[in-house]
Amino acid sequence: MESPELSFTLAYIVFCLCFVFTPSEFRSAGLTIQNLFSSCLGSEDVGFVQYHIRRTSVTVLVHSALPLGYYMGMCVAAPEKNLGYIHKLASWTHVIYWSRRHWHNHPISRGLQAHVQPPHSGWGSMAASVNTEFRRIDKFSTGAPGARVIVTDSWVLKVTTYHVYMALQSECHVTVTESRQHQLTQDLASPAQILTLRVDSINPAIRHYDIRLNSTEYAELREKLHAPIRNSANVVIHQTISELFLETFKAQVDLNQPYTLPIGQVHYCSCYCCAETLTKSCNCDHNENGKLMFCLYAGDGALYRLYAGSSKH
Repeated sequence: MESPELSFTLAYIVFCLCFVFTPSEFRSAGLTIQNLFSSCLGSEDVGFVQYHIRRTSVTVLVHSALPLGYYMGMCVAAPEKNLGYIHKLASWTHVIYWSRRHWHNHPISRGLQAHVQPPHSGWGSMAASVNTEFRRIDKFSTGAPGARVIVTDSWVLKVTTYHVYMALQSECHVTVTESRQHQLTQDLASPAQILTLRVDSINPAIRHYDIRLNSTEYAELREKLHAPIRNSANVVIHQTISELFLETFKAQVDLNQPYTLPIGQVHYCSCYCCAETLTKSCNCDHNENGKLMFCLYAGDGALYRLYAGSSKH
C-alpha cells in the first residue's frame, strides 16, 4: 500500500471511531446522528419512544454505510467483491423489516410489548406512557449521549447507540456490582468514582442490563427509585466530594515513609482533614533572622505533614 493510501486508511479509521463513539469534540461540532438528521428524527421531548425508534434505525443505516464510504474514498477497483454494497443492502433490508406494521418489529417496540399489562392494550399505549413521563421535569437523567441513564416515575431506561433498554420499576431491582476509581475525568479535574449497577427484571422476557453513573449522583438516583438499591459487592460509595477527598487523602498518607518519634517534646492534636489523632513534635533552630520552629505531625507510625513557622525577636 502506498503512502497516500495508508494515510487515508488511518485517517478514515480515526474518523469512523470518532463518528461511532462521538467524543465531546465531535458533539460540539455537531457531527452526530442526532444533529445531522434532526429534521427527520423529530423531538425527543414530544415523542421519546418514536424518536429513538427512528434514531436507532438511522444509526444502523449510516454506520453500515461507513465501509462503503471507505471504498468510495479509496477508489479501489474491486467490482467482484462489492462488500460495501452488500453490507448496505443488508442494513436497508433490516430496517425495512423493522418498519413493517408501524414499527411493530423494532426491538424497542418488542421490548415495550413485553411490558404490556392492563389497562394498556399494546406497545403504542405503553409508548405514550413513557413519552408522558419523560416530559416531566422531575426525571433523573445522566450520562453521555451514547450511554444515557434515565429514571422516570415508572421506568428505568438506558439509551445506547443502537437500542433503548427498558424495565418497569415495579418489576425490577437494582444492584451495585462494581466501583472504579478514575483519577481524572473528561469534564472534571478531580478524581471520580464510577459505579456499575445491574438492573434485573422479574419479567422473563426482559434481559438484565448494566448502568453506570458517578457516585455523586447516587443519592439522586436512590431517591427516584421506589425500591432500595442492593449492594452485593460491599462497595464503598463516596456520595460527596468530602468523602472522596478523605479516601484520596488517606491513600496519599499511606505512601509516606514511616516516621519514628524522637525523644523530646510530644504533643497530641487532631488533623482537620480526617480527624486522625496526630503526634506533634517541635524543634527550634536559630538563625540570623530569629527563631525558626519546625513541627512534625505523625500518626499510626507514618509521617503525615511537615509544617514550618517562624517568628522574629
